Amino acid sequence: MNRYFLAVIGGGPAGYTAAEKASKAGKEVVLFEQNALGGTCLNVGCIPTKSLLFGAKQYYNATHAQRYGVTAENVTFDFAAMQKRKTIVVRKLVAGIKQRLNNEHCTVVNGAASVLAPLAPSLEERAGGEVCWGLECNGETYEAENLMICTGSTNFVPPIPGIKDNPAVWDSTDALAAAELPKSVIIVGGGVIGMEFATLYHELGVPVTVIEALPTILPNLDREVVDVLTDKYRKAGINILTNTKVESIEGNTVKLSTSELLSTLNSQPSTISAERILVSVGRRANLQGLEALEGLEMERGAVKVDEFCKTNLPNVYACGDVTGKIMLAHVASRQAEVAVGRMLKQIPLQRIAYNAIPSVVYTNPEIAAVGLTEQQVRDFYTEMEGAAGIEKAGGVEAFYEVRKLPMTFSGRFMAENEGETGLCKMIVEKRNKTIVGVHCIGNPSSEFIAAASFAVRNGYTVAEMEQVVFPHPTVSEILHEIL
Repeated sequence: MNRYFLAVIGGGPAGYTAAEKASKAGKEVVLFEQNALGGTCLNVGCIPTKSLLFGAKQYYNATHAQRYGVTAENVTFDFAAMQKRKTIVVRKLVAGIKQRLNNEHCTVVNGAASVLAPLAPSLEERAGGEVCWGLECNGETYEAENLMICTGSTNFVPPIPGIKDNPAVWDSTDALAAAELPKSVIIVGGGVIGMEFATLYHELGVPVTVIEALPTILPNLDREVVDVLTDKYRKAGINILTNTKVESIEGNTVKLSTSELLSTLNSQPSTISAERILVSVGRRANLQGLEALEGLEMERGAVKVDEFCKTNLPNVYACGDVTGKIMLAHVASRQAEVAVGRMLKQIPLQRIAYNAIPSVVYTNPEIAAVGLTEQQVRDFYTEMEGAAGIEKAGGVEAFYEVRKLPMTFSGRFMAENEGETGLCKMIVEKRNKTIVGVHCIGNPSSEFIAAASFAVRNGYTVAEMEQVVFPHPTVSEILHEIL
């Protein structure tokens, strides 16, 4: 029987972060991963997508170089070479993770682990008689004092007639593995994944149609910022259909369903066709191998955890997408840090500031955001104060203010983003002048949103943020200009 302080199921950002942190503390750790280390993000998500997007951006910039006084003739791209480079980048990063775990003497087992059952405590072997957990992988049995579930998520397949076993239909993994670009593509789902693929294909010259059931693409982001991207992409030729549902798919043809009024106003066809149909409507927690965890409390199809990522079962933690909270790699990593700190009884115990999680959409231009959107602030005060309280105060606007500027107030943005305007929007609570949200569209907003995250995380007031010195000239100065 192999015995460990911590057994981790899943080698994604949550899993390898937890394993490394516990190993550094001198604990014996075993990590199980049935595919490649790095999880969805590194292998079939964040990193390969960004690698391809960067290549597409270089091609786009070359074909639009005349805006900067540069002439580039007969510009072409090699998609096979872009794919090859993507693969090399992924392999190097996977090898890097493996080396880090080896350096900390963490045991890595390649295979699908299954939880057996909690093992009855032996008072002779375990002080306090704490429950230990048994696991099986590749015919071997393992025992661990603590168990961490980091099994991630899988692509959600919506119940659309004609979607299953349809060779014309892709999910994001299929799209990333494709040897050739499609001649045309329909993207079902206007969320982050859908819009990043829309950017990739559009910049490489592929006709793109995006279908979104809700009134706007990127529905979880600030509406005003999203409208800037929507307007630009529509003018650029991306066909974005909102308030539109997919009734069925037959071959490479999609049958649409929309309200009669909208259909009349938009003169929208009832069917559209493309060579490929990319379905990206979200992900769901992966619970495979956890069947023996009887009584494990669930919430909306995911593992329910407390503020330290601890489940309702003794010595069992869960981190990352399997918790169903915010499905981002940096959230998974932070959850793992907090969970390991809790099981090591490190003081002070840390917690996760979910109100200050930055998010980025790697469209062109990029969108970066942290904290509450304007609509979320409005909804919050409406619920807290009620109709009477809102009316008495003179409207919900009495509780917050919006500060916004075009990104062109930054000198560097002007120098490097010819023809772009961008937008930076800050939400400020009026009573204490506390910054509760920042939302930007413009390149490279992904590289300075961390500064806004720091402000939201620490409850900075406008006066405190004014004391922060930003280097000049940088696009980050917009966060100072807006104050």
